[in-house]
Amino acid sequence: MPDSQPRRPDDNAPDSADAATTADTPALVLSGARLIDGRTVDVRLSGSRIEAVGTAGSLTARGSRIDLRGYLLLPAPAEPHAHSDTALTADSAAPDSPGPASHRTEDIQRRATEAALLQLGHGATALRTHVRIGDVQGLAPLEAVLQARRSLRGLTDLTPVAVPRLLTGVAGADGLAMLRDAVKMGAAVVGGRPDLDPDPIGYTEAVLEVAAEHGCPVDLHTDADDPARLGRLAAMAAGLRPGVTLGPCSGLAHLPRDIAARAADQLAAAGITVVCLPQGGCTGAERRTTAPVRLLRSAGVRLTAGSGALRDTANPVGRGDPLEAAYLLASQIGLRAEQAYAMVSATARAALCLPSVRVEAGFPAELLAVRGERLSAALSLAYSRIVIHRGRVVARTSAVREYCDSDPDSDAATGPGLPRQGRPDSGTGPRN
Repeated sequence: MPDSQPRRPDDNAPDSADAATTADTPALVLSGARLIDGRTVDVRLSGSRIEAVGTAGSLTARGSRIDLRGYLLLPAPAEPHAHSDTALTADSAAPDSPGPASHRTEDIQRRATEAALLQLGHGATALRTHVRIGDVQGLAPLEAVLQARRSLRGLTDLTPVAVPRLLTGVAGADGLAMLRDAVKMGAAVVGGRPDLDPDPIGYTEAVLEVAAEHGCPVDLHTDADDPARLGRLAAMAAGLRPGVTLGPCSGLAHLPRDIAARAADQLAAAGITVVCLPQGGCTGAERRTTAPVRLLRSAGVRLTAGSGALRDTANPVGRGDPLEAAYLLASQIGLRAEQAYAMVSATARAALCLPSVRVEAGFPAELLAVRGERLSAALSLAYSRIVIHRGRVVARTSAVREYCDSDPDSDAATGPGLPRQGRPDSGTGPRN
């Protein structure tokens, strides 16, 4: 197979700081990687883009080379629904905890940074996080996440969503002013939780108005358990650019099927993206259900999947792993592995207004290498991973599994003939 011809997909050019970061990135060749379609290829990266794709062994390296034999090379996933400001606070609610988690700006920044790095290690090179503003903390949580975003530049892209508590009535006036201030500070997405406002429709109208003023995307956190309210929201949001996202919409699963189907049709007609959370919602366990994925897909709703809570008081065991979300979609919902992975990669990137990624020349070098021969196997045992962001390796996870000999008196080399893990063509020791 000859080298694929360079292409330039429609996307947004990186800003000057990012351009400077990637301009000095040396060329990198990923050799012997397997693609989802079964081909084994070499992939050459230059700067922040894929420069060429050719048959294994066909591409020379002007810089370094990484041997990816035994790995599956995928477009990197993205995380469309996180809560970085409250992540990693679960231990503060434990019986032996010294007290509640600190809400000082520097502590929120530290937790948000650590959470983003955990998710980067899983493969997510872009992350959208909902950040609460207002109440006694004001804009401090947003400032902390923005500081985390700056410290993570070059490693992962962190995008905050400003989430005010109230926007209507006398009490909501301050929240509305604070939402506008949040956008000026750097919140790239306008969001909120209309379910918590006394006037959910008025709340939604206020969010859409601010988004239209500033040309921002909208991302609302809602259970979507009121079909009449959801229908009005869809009607108001139809045609808004750059787009409206709702999640986790788990309340749709509790509605009668015909009513839920009607709501799904309204969401599809309005062009609204829905983010489901396969591991469960961002609230207590009593509400931890998943949106009706098959019903939404059959209606034509653009549907993506996120992780939601990451070891906070709502879900003390959240993992923040996109591949786990895909695994749950495949194992519990019954989607094909390719469909499940697309929901955490291609459609997640589209929901985040990011350029599309394919393992083809000209596309962004946002890639994830996972040990495994097929996608279904990678989703089942995705331990070893190599994460590439803007053309350079930014995270590695290597897992080694060893088994003791079943007969302690036998020679390890001539033992009971147990199968050995490792590359079939390398003779390496036990690995996964």
